[in-house]
Amino acid sequence: MKKLLKPAFDFLLFSNIFMALCAVAQGLVTFHLIGSKPDYAVLSLLFVSTLGLYNFSILFPKPKHPELSPYVRVHWFFARYRLMVSFTIVALLMLVPLFFFMSLQSKLLLVFMSVLSFGYGLPLFRVGEQKFGLRHIPGLKPFLITLVWTLSCVLLPVLEALDAHTTTISMRDTTILIAKRFLFIGALTVPFDIRDLFQDRKNNLKTIAVAWGEKNAYLFCQILLAGYVVLMFMFRDNGFSLDFFALTIVAILTGWLIFKSKWEKNEYYYFFYLDGVLILQYVFLMGFNIAAKYI
Repeated sequence: MKKLLKPAFDFLLFSNIFMALCAVAQGLVTFHLIGSKPDYAVLSLLFVSTLGLYNFSILFPKPKHPELSPYVRVHWFFARYRLMVSFTIVALLMLVPLFFFMSLQSKLLLVFMSVLSFGYGLPLFRVGEQKFGLRHIPGLKPFLITLVWTLSCVLLPVLEALDAHTTTISMRDTTILIAKRFLFIGALTVPFDIRDLFQDRKNNLKTIAVAWGEKNAYLFCQILLAGYVVLMFMFRDNGFSLDFFALTIVAILTGWLIFKSKWEKNEYYYFFYLDGVLILQYVFLMGFNIAAKYI
């Protein structure tokens, strides 16, 4: 059974399907918190855009000898190079019709995020003879990842829900919602920087882990999560609501997972357990609300 399940599990993780499902779950979290029914065009766009862009970010800077990479995902990905190229092209092409289902404000937001996403990996800039992407600018790598995730999984669903008149939400609460998700996603990006500490130093990438050191980076994550919980309490003045308790429990679990993560951990820990809390948030929200109906 293990021999049958492991290839399927590897495909789910290393093809970035799991990451795309995480984006969908985060969109569902937003729709739930603002009291709107899910918009399936938005959720579909989150899925294919995450799948396409994550695969593109691996494909474009293809290493000369992927078989020598220290990362299992790189070995798996480039051993199936043609399949992953096809996968990526199909996902990116599906963005075109979905784009036209969006409102004007969302279309402008999507164009902005596309520039950030492709600028992150592509060497669009030059200093002398050296070309570089946005991720090589000191301190910008985790900020860009967090910003794109927050805008796509929070602001995009909010804009579409407002345009469809399926919710009403104040500017104050929209700002809190964006800020608290930014803190949560930001806390999740740091362990990946810690894992890549030595590789980032070699590539001269100025991440938080490189600049502050491993211990300070872990502490920074816990501070971000504490700020997330405070903002959750303030959201819509709901205080100690079911949603607050559900998301706070996940935040505590996330803090524990981050604390236990060290750079020598295998990749399954990062791509399944740490990224998996993005799905776990929605599972806990649904579980708490369903349970409340029977109590």
